[in-house]
Amino acid sequence: MSRIQLALNVHDIDEAVEFYSTLFATPPAKRRPGYANFAIADPPVKLVLIEDPDATGTLNHLGVERSSIDEVHAEADRLEAAGLTLDVEGDVVCCYARQDKHWVTGPDTQQWENYVVLADSRPDLEGVRGTEAVAACC
Repeated sequence: MSRIQLALNVHDIDEAVEFYSTLFATPPAKRRPGYANFAIADPPVKLVLIEDPDATGTLNHLGVERSSIDEVHAEADRLEAAGLTLDVEGDVVCCYARQDKHWVTGPDTQQWENYVVLADSRPDLEGVRGTEAVAACC
């Protein structure tokens, strides 16, 4: 099942987690320092909270979480065939998970990612790419 991802910049991660846990009646699926994500069933959305006091209340980025690498690649093919330019990040550790993804920029510079989570990762691997991420992560 694919679902929309909404990543928000928040001032205080603890306060935001408490609010969104209540709002959606679900606890976070993942908590790390300055970071939390929720896998909300109803409505189906992946809500990501990123602590950034300088950007409080703003959108960090948007995305679509896919259920397989094949879906990510099919979407990349479709978007490229439509003439859009993609920034591909294959096998990267981001949001404390090993992912395969690509980004596309909307007409008002909003960033959209299409991604699949391949595995959870350790916090110290954040931002690591390729074989180094695979060897250390999974």
